[in-house]
Amino acid sequence: MLEIKNLMVFYENSIAVNNISLSVKQRGITGIFGANSAGKSTLMKTISGIILDQKKKQEMKGGERITVLGSITFCGEEISKVLPHQRAKKGIILCPERRRIFAESSVMENLRIGGILATKAEAKRTLDFVFTVFPALKELKRREGGFLSGGEQQMLAIGRALMAQPKLLILDEPLLGLSPLMEQMLVKGIKDINKETQITTIVSEQYARPVLPIITYGYVLENGGAVVDGTSEELMDNPDVKAAYLGM
Repeated sequence: MLEIKNLMVFYENSIAVNNISLSVKQRGITGIFGANSAGKSTLMKTISGIILDQKKKQEMKGGERITVLGSITFCGEEISKVLPHQRAKKGIILCPERRRIFAESSVMENLRIGGILATKAEAKRTLDFVFTVFPALKELKRREGGFLSGGEQQMLAIGRALMAQPKLLILDEPLLGLSPLMEQMLVKGIKDINKETQITTIVSEQYARPVLPIITYGYVLENGGAVVDGTSEELMDNPDVKAAYLGM
């Protein structure tokens, strides 16, 4: 579904993504793992097109230059120059790092905003599904987003992304700052979403241990480059991955 070839992203003279090539298979869960500053979030922003908005804003300010090289192909179409809102219409939806929900809007308002381009039938069907996967949100649907816990906000952020009818769902650091119990709930939710909807999913995570068992294929980034890749079983059996991410 998604093919990335020789992708490089520079901030001025600093390289953030270093010659990455990877494939994301349809209906699977692809994991992108790495420590802070490994290039994960820059890669997610580049796939979603957000990097192009950042590039334009920096150029208007006359500040830091951003350079993007390489190719990104989605469903057979080269999209490297396609703007983020156009990519969203094609079904590439980013659930960003640190949730970014609308804190002063209710849970229902956040979800309706996510479904603004969906038909009434799609919105109703997806809303029912979101409340099935994350039943806590149904009980909190009138509460403002800013009064939710971190885990509840993450559920809402994922639910809002689902309302946008993604073909490719990108989850950037969904477990960031959550308790172990909430991590388990979110990982189960991600697995259930993929199983029930067959939406192709990318999960970017620093804390790989809870996510590794549910992925179809994964890549480990280091200093902006992909240094290890393999299936869930292959990565969990890799001694370097065990030492770095599983504490073994």
